[in-house]
Amino acid sequence: MKRYRHYNKGTAIILSCFGSVIEQEKYLAFEQFIQEAFADTPVFTAFSSKMVIKELAKKGEVYKNLPQVMADVDMEGYKRYIVVSVNIFPTDEHEVLIRMVKGFREFSLANIRYTNPLLQKTKETSLYLKALDEKIREEQADVINLYIIHGVPVLNLGGLEAVSYAANFLKMINERNLACSLEGEFPFYALKDAIKRDILKLTNGDRTKKVQIVPMLLVSGNHYDKDMKEICDEVGKYADASIVKSITKDEKFNLIEQKNVREIFKDNIVVELKKLGI
Repeated sequence: MKRYRHYNKGTAIILSCFGSVIEQEKYLAFEQFIQEAFADTPVFTAFSSKMVIKELAKKGEVYKNLPQVMADVDMEGYKRYIVVSVNIFPTDEHEVLIRMVKGFREFSLANIRYTNPLLQKTKETSLYLKALDEKIREEQADVINLYIIHGVPVLNLGGLEAVSYAANFLKMINERNLACSLEGEFPFYALKDAIKRDILKLTNGDRTKKVQIVPMLLVSGNHYDKDMKEICDEVGKYADASIVKSITKDEKFNLIEQKNVREIFKDNIVVELKKLGI
């Protein structure tokens, strides 16, 4: 087939990220980590948020979304490429990624695969969440951890079960764990009275008892600066609340810089490379 002769390069990796107006450098550092891990394979990065892309363009920073990057990689002649789902759960952003990959498969002659997001497999998810909870309890075992998951806007997504599993798992491994979301199922704005009730029960009304707000966000962007601080202020009305101390080099708590998070994403790429026979 004459068209296939233009596919004269090997394998490429595309990182599909949401993007951040104020924390974009964390995604670029992650890109560098992946490039170092797969030194012989070119790594490209795409961002799914058009708002982020447009806002950064005003600053002279040019980025592309996933269809644009896939088109570029296809045009450059890569025979195989893996789209990495740099998302926490297999919910709406991941579902859109799958549709885009399937769409490109209809006309591209390249072999295109995509990875799982961070928390999809039960074993990896369980081990990671258990290790995370233990890590942020090292200094204060009796602290109350209020985990804040971003959440999804609708209740009919298949991946919603992964969100529910993570929240329930965290609450089951320690009775001093609570969980809610920013939006979607069990949102803080609708549950703040119930959360207050649970915290007061755990603290016996002692305002000196510590509560850590744990943002389950890949990067510490606008949600961290706005929503997490608002939640912290609300909880601070009846307990000694603070946003959890970072366990990475950055002063703000985030997931994407954590070593075991990066290893999960890296292992997901290895799985797809093996499926390509590499």
